[in-house]
Amino acid sequence: MAGAVSLWRREAVFLTAMLASETGIVGMNTLFKAATSKGLNSYAFLGYSYLLGSLLLLPSHIFSNRSRSLPPLSFSILSKIGLLGLLGSMYVITGYIGVKYSNPTLASAISNITPALTFILAIIFRFFFLFSLIMEFFGQLIMEFCS
Repeated sequence: MAGAVSLWRREAVFLTAMLASETGIVGMNTLFKAATSKGLNSYAFLGYSYLLGSLLLLPSHIFSNRSRSLPPLSFSILSKIGLLGLLGSMYVITGYIGVKYSNPTLASAISNITPALTFILAIIFRFFFLFSLIMEFFGQLIMEFCS
């Protein structure tokens, strides 16, 4: 019984985090549309949102436990971090510019299909072998529901 309650609480934490994330995305899209329709520059809004995110995440180092030593930062690791930062920023900038020309509901719907697009890209770039077991499981699950 105690194991089931523990599992339920762990799943509830993940569900709560997912709901908070989706609520934040929809809220930011709505705020962006309202702010840009009043005349705020889209890059200023992005700067403010990145500043707010940094200030909210800054105290997180207090709650993190680091009992192991980290590997040294090599040029390869730093370049990968920089590339991910650049691609992430470009993703957000192009997404918000798309919201400027459409509505926040469409942006939220498109953000929900991101996992499917990631899976399609994984198939295209031949990472399909990682997903073969998952596809087999879902195939069996669908066949079970159909029969």
